[in-house]
Amino acid sequence: EVQLVESGGGLVQAGGSLRLSCAGSGFSYDDYHIGWFRQAPGKEREGVSCIDTFNGKTYYADSVKGRFTISNDNAKTMVYLEMNNLKPEVPAVYYCAATCVAEPVVDDTWTDEDEYSYWGQGTQVTVSS
Repeated sequence: EVQLVESGGGLVQAGGSLRLSCAGSGFSYDDYHIGWFRQAPGKEREGVSCIDTFNGKTYYADSVKGRFTISNDNAKTMVYLEMNNLKPEVPAVYYCAATCVAEPVVDDTWTDEDEYSYWGQGTQVTVSS
C-alpha cells in the first residue's frame, strides 16, 4: 500500500520556522519526485517545492525562494521542508505528493497537482502575526 504521511505542522509566529516531514512507503521512492503543496481555505492548491529524490534537484515557487529548503533522505524515504522566516498568512494545509513524471517534463510541470499520483493527508500550518 502506498502511503505518504506528513508531520511537523503547527502554530508559529511570523518570522519563525517550521520543519515539515513526509514519510513515504509502498513505492519505489527514488523513482519519484516528491512535491510539497499548500492549500488555504477557498483557494486552489499551489505548488511550493519539489525534489528529485534520485539526484537531489530542487524546485521552488518564487514566493518561497530563499526561505524554504527541501531535502531528502532516501535511506529513510523521507522528504523535509524547512520553512524559515514564515509570513503571517491565512492557515494552510501542506501536502506532500509523489510524481513519476521525470525530467525534463517535470521541470515545467512540478506545480501541476494533476501530475502527482500519490498524496498525503496534509498537515496544518498557521502563522500568526
